[in-house]
Amino acid sequence: MKTYVQMSREELVNEKALLEKQFEDAKALGLKLDMSRGKPTPSQLDISMDMLDVLNASSDMKTEGGVDCRNYGGLEGIPEARKLMADMLEVPMENVIVYGNASLNIMYDTVSRSMTHGVCGSTPWCKLDKVKFLCPAPGYDRHFAITQHFGIEMITVPMTENGPDMDMIEELVEKDDSIKGIWCVPKYSNPQGYTYSDDTVRRFASLKPAAKDFRIFWDNAYVVHDLYDDKKASLLEILSECEKAGNHDMVYEFCSTSKVTFAGGGIAAMATSLTNIEYIKKQMTIQTIGYDKINQLRHARYFKNIDGIKAHMKKHADIMRPKFEAVLQVLDSELSDLEIASWTKPLGGYFISFEAMEGCAKAIVAKCKEAGVVMTGAGATYPYGKDPKDTNIRIAPSFPTPEEMEKAAKLFALCVKLVTVEKLLG
Repeated sequence: MKTYVQMSREELVNEKALLEKQFEDAKALGLKLDMSRGKPTPSQLDISMDMLDVLNASSDMKTEGGVDCRNYGGLEGIPEARKLMADMLEVPMENVIVYGNASLNIMYDTVSRSMTHGVCGSTPWCKLDKVKFLCPAPGYDRHFAITQHFGIEMITVPMTENGPDMDMIEELVEKDDSIKGIWCVPKYSNPQGYTYSDDTVRRFASLKPAAKDFRIFWDNAYVVHDLYDDKKASLLEILSECEKAGNHDMVYEFCSTSKVTFAGGGIAAMATSLTNIEYIKKQMTIQTIGYDKINQLRHARYFKNIDGIKAHMKKHADIMRPKFEAVLQVLDSELSDLEIASWTKPLGGYFISFEAMEGCAKAIVAKCKEAGVVMTGAGATYPYGKDPKDTNIRIAPSFPTPEEMEKAAKLFALCVKLVTVEKLLG
């Protein structure tokens, strides 16, 4: 079989006519599928429903230490919830604060506090002439939205299979004191599904930033989100690596149970140095009287320990795995021989990253929408929503059923072919 690049113009014209007929047939199916965000499907939410039975009107609402979860207090979170989240991140409990329902909220607050009040006594970022952030890309659009919201200049750093380009990061961070942070999704990265190598983590921990208030924003969102029991990615724990390198305060690590229990109804946490925690708590005492301890107690009693979370995540994997495999099977069968695209094959997380021919991503997403399949906007995985080569598309397989995913993937592959042929005929 010829690849599209090998075809003559006449062959491409014939192929285009065939694909256009198939596209019209696909539109006639009246598909209405949404693959725009990493949203849990109802069956994933169903597996946590019995957590709502853990507490009721006759329950003892006190922690093991005797704190009444119905009342004020407990700014750092109840000990049982702190221990649970600490074990999830493989860090000591004293390095963890448990917040409300969303890690995104903690990240926003952390950037906001740095803007208005600085980092552990440093000059507030809003009083500086220039503030910059490094943004590994393709990356998480909501990260980029936060820094853009605060007017922080974003610098794109290319991603590799081992993590971000560390040569570039070291050179920039160690020379430019206006660079104050970097966004990272270190395990099953969004959208590529890559996990940072041990060498990458150690190089992060050993950075020598020109800015004393430089911080690594380590969003460990998919720390327990493995798809395969026998093929789990391993991520080196960064807080302890920073301590070894003498950079105790350099990392803010975030996680939540948003995709473990209930999206929007879980608990979120930050892990960082004790120095950072003391500084953060000064703001928290003004900002809040404490987060929802009843929900923290509910989670702690439901899971009991990290083994409870791991057993629960196997149920999620059983639901998610067939959807990923349905997409990858279609992409392999429909596109592999044409040599017009590439895509990742993640072992966990929530996304598949697709690289189209240069200049095609926006047109592919538009074609999909025309036929009833909504994707993440092309360019969203880059700072300012601008993919310089217009190649990257994020595929989110979680919400549709495996059968729907297969249909959506076939339509997607068809749109890739059609747009690519049009580009080659250009």
